[in-house]
Amino acid sequence: MMTKRSVLLVEDDGDLRAILAAMLIQTGYDVRTAWDGVSALLELEAGIPDIIVSDLNMPRMSGFELLSTIRAEFPSIPLIAMSGAFSGSQVPEGVIADAFYEKGTHPVFLARLVSGMTRPRMALAARA
Repeated sequence: MMTKRSVLLVEDDGDLRAILAAMLIQTGYDVRTAWDGVSALLELEAGIPDIIVSDLNMPRMSGFELLSTIRAEFPSIPLIAMSGAFSGSQVPEGVIADAFYEKGTHPVFLARLVSGMTRPRMALAARA
């Protein structure tokens, strides 16, 4: 039996966080959420997700800092940055991420990015 792939969604706007999380859950992902970079790092202590989606502009610890920290500690986790301050599908300069989702565009685009970046993880837990 294949377990659901997990996503950590980091977004400070509660309404948008709920909408995107619901859409990813409906698409078949196990979704955990965090409201800023600090809470995201605490979520990582509870378990490492298959992919991380993070807003760039948040209080306490920005997505820029969060993604940089995660890439340094967990280089194999795919990272998707999202923001309404940048447009297009290219990762903005200076952002450490594998893909970019422009907030305000249809959430299906985020679902496609996540789907394209997640792949079944080796069953490491089965060997432990």
